Amino acid sequence: MTARTPLSTAFAELPAGADRGALRIEYQWLSPERVDAPLAVFLHEGLGSIAMWKDWPQTLCDALGFRGLVYSRPGYGRSTPRGHDVKWPVDFMHRQAHDVLPAFLDALRIDAAERARMWLVGHSDGGSIALLYAAAFPDALGGAIVVAPHVIVEQKSVDAIAQARIAFETTDFKPKLARYHDDVDSAFYGWNDIWLNADFRRWDITGVLSSITCPLLAAQGHDDEYGTMAQIDLIRQHVAHAQLAKLDGCGHSPHREAPELLNTKIAAFVKSL
Repeated sequence: MTARTPLSTAFAELPAGADRGALRIEYQWLSPERVDAPLAVFLHEGLGSIAMWKDWPQTLCDALGFRGLVYSRPGYGRSTPRGHDVKWPVDFMHRQAHDVLPAFLDALRIDAAERARMWLVGHSDGGSIALLYAAAFPDALGGAIVVAPHVIVEQKSVDAIAQARIAFETTDFKPKLARYHDDVDSAFYGWNDIWLNADFRRWDITGVLSSITCPLLAAQGHDDEYGTMAQIDLIRQHVAHAQLAKLDGCGHSPHREAPELLNTKIAAFVKSL
C-alpha cells in the first residue's frame, strides 16, 4: 500500500451562539479526493482530539470508500479551550449536538443534500453526541455508528472517571495527555468535573432515542471499563432497527484495541444497507 501523506489541520471560525461565545475549531479532511463519496464525521471521546484518533478514521474511511472529517470539540486539541472558571452544564452533550456540530457544518458549507448522506461516527461521549444529533435531525443524516456510547450514567462510569482524576493528579497521565491538547487542564477538568457532578447522575437520553430513523450500529467491548452492555441494550430497546455489535477482547476503545474487528463489523453493516 502506498504511504499516505498526512493532511494538515485547519481552523473553522464559528460565530457566537445564544449560549456561548465565538469558537475556533480545529479540523482535518480525510480523502477529500473522493468528492462523490458519502462523508463520515468523527466525534471523539471525552478526552479526545484529532491527534488522539491517530490513523483509525482514515482506515475506516478506506474500508468504506468514504471521505472523512475529524475535528476537536471546544476545549480539546487545538480548538478554543474551556475557560478555567467555566463549568460545563449537565446538558453539555445536547449543546454539542444541537448547536456546535450544526454550526461547524455550516462554517464548512456542508449543505442539506450532503448532510442527508452524511454518517456520524462517535466514540464514548462522541457516540452520545451522535445519538443526540440523529434524534434531533432525523432527516439530516445517512446513518450513525456509535462505539461505547453513554445513554445513562452508570456507577461503573463514575467510579472509572473518579480513578482517572486520581491518575491525572498523581501519575504521568497528565503529561502524556498534554501531547494531544494545547490546554490539558481545560480538556481534562471540563470532562471530569461534569461527570463527577452529583446533578449529572440523572442524565438520561433514552427518552429521545425513539426519534432516530437513520441506520444505526452500536458497538461495545465486553471488557469496557467505563460502562456495561446495558448502554447499547437500551439503544436497541428504544430504536427497533438498531444493530448491535458486542465485541470480544476489547474494552472502552475498540478502535484502538481491536480495530480490524471493529472495521469489519462496521463495513459489513454499511454494505448490508
